[in-house]
Amino acid sequence: MINPVPPGGSRSNFPMGPGSDGPMGGMGGMEPHHMNGSLGSGDIDGLPKAGKGAGPGPALGRVSDQAPLMMGQGEEGDEEEAWLQLRPVEPLPSQCCGSGCSPCVFDLYQRDLARWEAARASKDRSLLRREETQSCPSKLSPETFLAFLISAVDRLTKDTYLVRFALPGNSQLGLRPGQHLILRGTVGDLEIQRAYTPISPANAEGYFEVLIKCYQTGLMSQYVKSWKAGDTAFWRGPFGGFFYKPNQYGELLMLAAGTGLAPMLPILQSVTDNAEDKTFITLVGCFKTFEGIYMKTFLQEQARFWNVRTFFVLSQENSLEQLPWSYRDRTHFGRLDRDLLEELVGSCRRRPFALVCGSAEFTKDVAGYLLHAGLAEDSYFLF
Repeated sequence: MINPVPPGGSRSNFPMGPGSDGPMGGMGGMEPHHMNGSLGSGDIDGLPKAGKGAGPGPALGRVSDQAPLMMGQGEEGDEEEAWLQLRPVEPLPSQCCGSGCSPCVFDLYQRDLARWEAARASKDRSLLRREETQSCPSKLSPETFLAFLISAVDRLTKDTYLVRFALPGNSQLGLRPGQHLILRGTVGDLEIQRAYTPISPANAEGYFEVLIKCYQTGLMSQYVKSWKAGDTAFWRGPFGGFFYKPNQYGELLMLAAGTGLAPMLPILQSVTDNAEDKTFITLVGCFKTFEGIYMKTFLQEQARFWNVRTFFVLSQENSLEQLPWSYRDRTHFGRLDRDLLEELVGSCRRRPFALVCGSAEFTKDVAGYLLHAGLAEDSYFLF
């Protein structure tokens, strides 16, 4: 059930031919309603004090004359305090996921602050009420967190989890392939928010799945590690500036490091699910080890399509003999460097449009390599 909640390094054999026969394996409590810039308690310092600035107490016999004045001051102070209690609370830095979402939690805060100031000036609390834009509670909202039930938690590697969330009936999440959501979590008294991309097909009915890598010192990781089936998590969205259209590009060159594979998967499947989409796809997954490759079965299935090929770059492997035979002709040891990327671009069957997702360092380096390989800035997208 979904309930709306207000925001509160030598190169091995690595042929680049257009084969597609090899398998592949692929792929980093709730706070009060004031979080995310919505209305909540505020600082009440500076409240006017009853009698402040007044002269000596009233003379005997004139108490009745002064009483109405003191009562008026008290009521005014109470009213001021009530308004300050409704003032939006500015989000903490930890509440911003840093992914450039629009609206950001700080955008929501500034909007709610302006609404509060206008309501206070006109002494009209009805102006604080949000306009309800959702036709049903299951519809995603970029501004409002919704509660989703966790139906399964699968541990893929020692630090990566595949989490399935239930949707009511046969409903769909409503994301375009490659778009992401914002997850809200709490650790102690600290609220944190992070961006994650569902890897389930865009047309999946009754569920969506998210790939999450946990880090030893990560705050959100502590929260995610506590999840179990039956728990609830809060998401808002969708966000993302890449919108894929069938046959929009001759070839997609997908360059992903670790869980950066996530946005590639729904885009890949949207192509292979559509018999009318003739787009070629070259997917390059960068991982530390062979065992660390995520979603191997899914990627093996996708590699069987005539227009899909996959390669892997493993930074901590050095023996082809240790790999399954079907991976040996499509795996490179070391890192994705400028020369390798230039070779990949040159091997594309059509002029490629590149999609890049990984760590900030990976994304920055690869963007430079793409430019060196001859791609213009409008020929790639950085997630």
